[in-house]
Order: sequence, then C-alpha cells, then structure tokens
Amino acid sequence: MNDYSSGDPTAAMAGIMGAMGLVWLAVIVFFIFLYWKIFSKAGFSGWLSLLLLVPIVNFIVIIWFAFADWPALKKAQS
Repeated sequence: MNDYSSGDPTAAMAGIMGAMGLVWLAVIVFFIFLYWKIFSKAGFSGWLSLLLLVPIVNFIVIIWFAFADWPALKKAQS
C-alpha cells in the first residue's frame, strides 16, 4: 500500500506558493485594469494606473486623483 503522507512536503508547498503567486498576479492585473478604466473615464491617461505599482507613489497618485480637477467634468460642464 502506498502511503503518501510520509513524503517530503516541500514540493507540495512549492506548488501551493506558485499557485498563490499566480492568483496574486491575476488580482493585481485586474485592479490595474480597473484603475485604468477609472482614470480614462475621468479624462486622464490610463497609463497613470501603472504608478499604483510603485510604493509610496501609489498613495500620492490616489490623493492627487481625489483632489484634481477632472478633465471629463470640465468637458461635461462646458
């Protein structure tokens, strides 16, 4: 009878960590896509969403975005 419970768990842990890494990568890509759409609809370049990947700069971008005059709102008001 084969008893797989007594084997080395290193391979299983590596597989789990690899899978979790792929899940986190998918989540990050999804959020960058969401912010790309938000920046674009506000009238800014979608490329600004890539700044959210940079530590500390991401907080500055979000604060700037919250208080900036949105070009899309200016266009809608005129």
